[in-house]
Amino acid sequence: MKTYILIIIVVLAMMAAIAVTGYIFYLLTKRYFDNEQKRQMLQMRIDEHREAVKLVTPIRLQAYERMALYLERISPDSLVLRCYQPGMDTKLLQGVMTKTIRDEWEHNLSQQVYISSEAWARIRKAKEEMTGIVNSAAITIPEDADPTRLASAIFATVAESNPPTASALEFLKQEMREL
Repeated sequence: MKTYILIIIVVLAMMAAIAVTGYIFYLLTKRYFDNEQKRQMLQMRIDEHREAVKLVTPIRLQAYERMALYLERISPDSLVLRCYQPGMDTKLLQGVMTKTIRDEWEHNLSQQVYISSEAWARIRKAKEEMTGIVNSAAITIPEDADPTRLASAIFATVAESNPPTASALEFLKQEMREL
């Protein structure tokens, strides 16, 4: 009888050892597969991010290029040369220049999604300052003056310091280099 009890105890001990070993094996296997699943999910996210960067980077660079073109187009020399038509009066030239600045701005509004907030703020400030320069120069000359006097007044204003578009353009160039 003692041997039966001893055999039962040994069998139970072996079964307990097998159960504990099996449970430990289950926990280790579960942990391994959970970690493997997390690793695969992370790798998928990394791959998706890389794809997004591949798609967005050219669009961002294009947005910076378009905003650089905008700043060039509203710079004083370019703006005056593009807007002036023979036979214009001063008031009409002023109106055409401010409308051009505004229209170009509205055409490029969507680009703010792709450029930094700081760059967008600097471009907006340059636009507002250029509009202000055109309007203040128009106030300083008589209404019946030749439109070339308006152009001269604009050039005189920006000759005292850099045109507002220059600093915004320099900032854009720096950010583009960082991209």
